[in-house]
Amino acid sequence: MSPDDTTPRSVRDRAELHRWLARLPGESVLAAEAASVGAMIPNLFGYYAVQVGALSDVDLLAASRIGSRMVIEIDGDEGVARGARVQGRPSALPLESHSVDVVVLPHVLEYVADPHEALREAVRVLVPEGHLVVCGFNPWSALGARRLVPGRARRMPWSGQFLPPHRLRDWLSLLELDVRAFESHFFGPLVGRLTGTGRLSRGLARLGRAGCVALPSLGGVYVVLARKRISTMTPIRPRWQPRLRLVGVGLAGPRARARS
Repeated sequence: MSPDDTTPRSVRDRAELHRWLARLPGESVLAAEAASVGAMIPNLFGYYAVQVGALSDVDLLAASRIGSRMVIEIDGDEGVARGARVQGRPSALPLESHSVDVVVLPHVLEYVADPHEALREAVRVLVPEGHLVVCGFNPWSALGARRLVPGRARRMPWSGQFLPPHRLRDWLSLLELDVRAFESHFFGPLVGRLTGTGRLSRGLARLGRAGCVALPSLGGVYVVLARKRISTMTPIRPRWQPRLRLVGVGLAGPRARARS
């Protein structure tokens, strides 16, 4: 039986990730990802938008035009995100199936015991033609290569299970989602802020612009936007009766699952 994603190791990893993103170079990573998400979601419409896990006081759903927004808190941090909040687990979101229009997973898959299960759970709660946004670290990048430095793999963020973009695309395809947009950042080493006047800053900026065009799959971090396909076997809830319902009481999942 594999460990649950609410074990102390998972909680500790999330707390360390929060601290890393609160200072350089993590601040630069969070700023770049927030800009990408902010550019993707304004034209995604519906009744409900959900962010699974709060990385900091940055509201990744701020640019959304959807009126009802919620954060599913997965690591117990308090006061780091605005709006409605409810506790849950990435592998058992306390939401009904086919009830959410937009789900954002910011660095969730790297720090859970079963990332594929967490991804399936996010897809479960999406309505047909709903959208999923995933932020991830790329192991095939200059940032990911630092995991090979002795001792680095035990430090944040390199202690996570980095998911290559091509594998994420395969998983999304198997779960009947089509990738609609892909953005990546940081094709060189992480040294500080994105802006600056020095020769190194200008060189890294040029490298980033060139990498986005020539080798987009080799950026250190990526943001993927995917849309859920309509399945003839999936009942479609009438959109003229919107109603988001939480499942269970407290830290609850949709149902018990048997693992083989």
